[in-house]
This record gives sequence, structure tokens and C-alpha cells, in this order.
Amino acid sequence: MGDPMRIRAQIKNGTTDVRVLMGHPMETGLRKDAAGKSVPAHYITDVKVTLGDRTVLAAKWGTAVSQNPFLQFRFQGAKAGDKVTVSWADNQGDKRTDEAVIV
Repeated sequence: MGDPMRIRAQIKNGTTDVRVLMGHPMETGLRKDAAGKSVPAHYITDVKVTLGDRTVLAAKWGTAVSQNPFLQFRFQGAKAGDKVTVSWADNQGDKRTDEAVIV
């Protein structure tokens, strides 16, 4: 399981701005270590963001996303005090879910 995500969710004029910093190595499988051995691929494949039971963002990622990915997006239909839940799964079966209250 990766490090806890840092999630900020703020509402302004009916639009919620969400910023997420995910701690993850995002290895492509192409890099070699100091001994010359290939570093195994380890990257996030699926990201899902929900507001209650409503999915507000779903994404498929691959090896082209950098280490410790930053994600920012906006959506409408939330109010202050609602919880935004961010989940990811990677190619090695690791999963992480964190949430933040919209302010």
C-alpha cells in the first residue's frame, strides 16, 4: 500500500476544485538499478474519485505517469461538508483509498 494521499477539496461558486498528491514509485519496468538489473514495473493502473455513491472521475493510467503523481480536476454538484473519496489500484495488486471533506 502506498503512502497516504494528500487531498485538498475546496468549493467556490458551485464548482469543487480537487487536488491530489499520490505517493507511488510509478516504475515503468525499463529502468535498471546500480547492479544492471531491471527494476520491475510498478505503476498505478486505475484511479477513481467518488462523491458519496456518484463517480466524478475514473481514469486508466499507465507507465507514462511520473513518480508521485499529482492530479487536479473540477466538478459540480457538491456542497461544503461532503466527502470526496479517492482510490487507486496498481499493476502489482496494491490499493489505496483516502478521503477529504470539501471546505
